[in-house]
Amino acid sequence: MKLKLLSKIEIEKIGIIKNRIVMSAMTRGFANNNHSPNSEILKYYEKRAKNGVGLIITEGIIVHPSADGYNNVPHLFTKEQMIGWKKIVKSIHQHKTKIYAQLWHCGRISHSDYTNGFDVVSSTNKQASGTNRQNNKPYGIPRALKKDEMKKIYKMFNHSASLAMDAGFDGVEIHMGHGYLVDQFLDGNVNDRNDDYGGSIENRIRFAVELLDSVIKKIGHEHVMVRISPSRMMSGLYEWPDTIDILKELLKKFDLCGLRQLDVSCANSNYFETSGKIIRQIRKFWPHLLIGGASLTVEEAENEINSGYLDLVTWARAILANPDFVKLIENNLPIKPFNNKMRDTLI
Repeated sequence: MKLKLLSKIEIEKIGIIKNRIVMSAMTRGFANNNHSPNSEILKYYEKRAKNGVGLIITEGIIVHPSADGYNNVPHLFTKEQMIGWKKIVKSIHQHKTKIYAQLWHCGRISHSDYTNGFDVVSSTNKQASGTNRQNNKPYGIPRALKKDEMKKIYKMFNHSASLAMDAGFDGVEIHMGHGYLVDQFLDGNVNDRNDDYGGSIENRIRFAVELLDSVIKKIGHEHVMVRISPSRMMSGLYEWPDTIDILKELLKKFDLCGLRQLDVSCANSNYFETSGKIIRQIRKFWPHLLIGGASLTVEEAENEINSGYLDLVTWARAILANPDFVKLIENNLPIKPFNNKMRDTLI
């Protein structure tokens, strides 16, 4: 019997996705000096589309030079960068695969080495703990955004979202997870503000809701997905405080904005201990499209779909290690394990 994982699914205005297998966003760091995608990045994505992936969510794409925090990651701020992505989108569509641009602002997970003369900003003045692996320095000391600066951030995302549509992307995914800027507002362990954007749940979700609403008004709700990661592994299990309470309020507001596509990410963590646990709660009050997975086996993924928890399943490292991942599943062949050396190449 054919796996439901390999069955088609239709998304409003996006069309039919040929299977329920999603190549999840992975930071790669191979953009050129102008932060545009090059021919090698095109080949990298094209190889996955050619081999049958239903939906590709790109690596994180920086929305403005001030939003960066990594070496050689792509941006989507200039016409030149848009044209580079347009070539990739055209190639992906030739293989009947859909593709979303993940839009990204690093917030305090950055350093002045990367922000092009702009301040490192966040919800807070508190420095992130640990060392920035990009330059082996402590993370930069952020400046808490002022209330009148919020709209400037929204405009950055709106501009990138508009360019993504010009490039032909099927949609955008707003990165609100993994400790980056939007997560820094949602997470009560980080957000220590005492204004309209901090303190209560209603205030902590305000930045995310206003950002989402602005992007939806710019490009239409059918073309917008959001990624969150309220439960993940960071030297042990890490979760937002009052996780379920904030999710209920956040997703209620997202629903009112018109959001219909949600990605619950656990990064490189055990799904059932992190996002899978959260998804079982979310499904009680989120009836719309829901994607996640990352660390699942094929059998586990099939069970999550058949149980109604997930509509599509994400894989990142498995698809990096196996460009022919879908064909391996179709033919019930073994899947090669990921190893860290694969980070350094576009295979």
